[in-house]
Amino acid sequence: MPDYETVIKGKLQKIELTRTSPNSFAAKIDGKPREIKLQKDGIVPGKAFNIEIDGKIYKAELSKVERGKKIQVKVEDAGFEVEVKIANRAYAPTGFESTSQVAMRKTGTNRKVSVEGAVTAPMTGKIIKVKVKKGDQVKASQVLCVIEAMKMENEISSPRVGTVQEVNVAEGTPVNEGETLFVIT
Repeated sequence: MPDYETVIKGKLQKIELTRTSPNSFAAKIDGKPREIKLQKDGIVPGKAFNIEIDGKIYKAELSKVERGKKIQVKVEDAGFEVEVKIANRAYAPTGFESTSQVAMRKTGTNRKVSVEGAVTAPMTGKIIKVKVKKGDQVKASQVLCVIEAMKMENEISSPRVGTVQEVNVAEGTPVNEGETLFVIT
């Protein structure tokens, strides 16, 4: 699972997550181990949910999660902002990398190859919505698809203006971090 650098209440914190069951995680926050369990219905931005941390249940709420924007968080009666700086150090959370180091899924392998215009998955998850098809003209920052990861929806946007040359995903399919989702030229 991913490692994140976040800024919470102005303090940089490193968060490491490992899924231990569909709704449970072993976490390390600045090296301190924590056990986290989410409610079975998952997290819906804007709606209250229960989260259990080290055996204690808290009522929490998140704003809509949008790439590059701070997340508004409310736990019990305390509100604060969370900014996700980087995920997994190897991948910036933009979903786009230079052509020199792009992960492309090949049958039976996950070899690194150079692909001009590749848009890659910034995290492991499931595609819940594909908003473009091969041949579509796209604008920079236009949403291409939505990935559900850890019960949260993440919009994957086009890094530039261009034409969709390849669509390598479909709704309901799982994707791995670094997997090529689209090619835009």
